[in-house]
Parts: sequence; C-alpha cells; structure tokens
Amino acid sequence: MAFDRDKFKSLVHYVCWRCMDDPSTLGYVKLNKILWAADFAAYYEHGAAITGAGYVKRQYGPAPRAIVPVLKELEADRAVIARDTIFHGFSKKEFVVLHAPDTSAFSQTDLAIVDSAIKLICEEHTAKSISAQSHDHVWQAASDGEEIPYFTIFSVPGDITTDELEWAQQN
Repeated sequence: MAFDRDKFKSLVHYVCWRCMDDPSTLGYVKLNKILWAADFAAYYEHGAAITGAGYVKRQYGPAPRAIVPVLKELEADRAVIARDTIFHGFSKKEFVVLHAPDTSAFSQTDLAIVDSAIKLICEEHTAKSISAQSHDHVWQAASDGEEIPYFTIFSVPGDITTDELEWAQQN
C-alpha cells in the first residue's frame, strides 16, 4: 500500500482527539507507538496497513517519518495544538484538539484496531515502558534511521543455528 498522507493526517488527528480527556496520557512517544502499532497490526491481520506510513527506527522505538510535518499541518489547520509541558520532571508535548476529526476515510475495522492500540499504549504503559517494549525483533530488523519494512511483523524472534547458516550459504 502506498502512503496515504491525508489518511495519516486524519489518523494523527483522531488519536489526539481520542486521548484529549487526559492530555497528559499522550505525548510524542505514545503517539508514535500508537500509529506504529495500528498500522503494523492492520498489516498483520489484514495484509494492508491503515495509512501505509513509513516507520523509521529511532532511539525510542519506531516513529512515523511524516509525524513532524503532519503535526505542523494540523496546527496550521487549527485542528491540533502541540504544547510543551513538564511531566514527572521531563519535558513532553501535549496535544490539544480544537475540533473533532473526520473519520470518513476509516473503516470500522480500522478504528477498532486504532482504539485497541490507544487502550493498550495509553492505559497500560508509560512512555518509558512502551519504548522498551517497542525495541523488539521488528525494531531490531532495521538500522538506526532506516525504515522498518512492514513484512518484518511476520518475523519470529530467535537465534539462527549453525545448521541454518550453512543451509542459507549453500542456497
């Protein structure tokens, strides 16, 4: 699936809107992880990502390549305002949503996947714990700054045996 920038922008808006009851639960780290989890879960479950966004290996886990410019567009559109705040002694961004998002580009299945990702990441994790968890075998499949291929979601963690290496070198 090709990257659908408008759909990605709507998804960012939707995630910020769904988390607006308690803006302290959503910062850049969790926003990035929700977008990644939703797109990769959709790819795993249905063979196609929701937005087709490119996700890059960063220090704190996968991050969508387009997140910064899209958030700037949402601010310019007067849809979402990102503001700096201090949370538990650390600087973080909070997102204030000025109006409801347009969800017409999403199927009910898409929204269910996104809502599940929001629930998991915002209710069961801190930014630190979700960053640690996102440093999995999928994240490790890429080098720093490199895009993480969607197909890596099908990989299985484990060690490669000497026999497997020999087989691969012969074929």
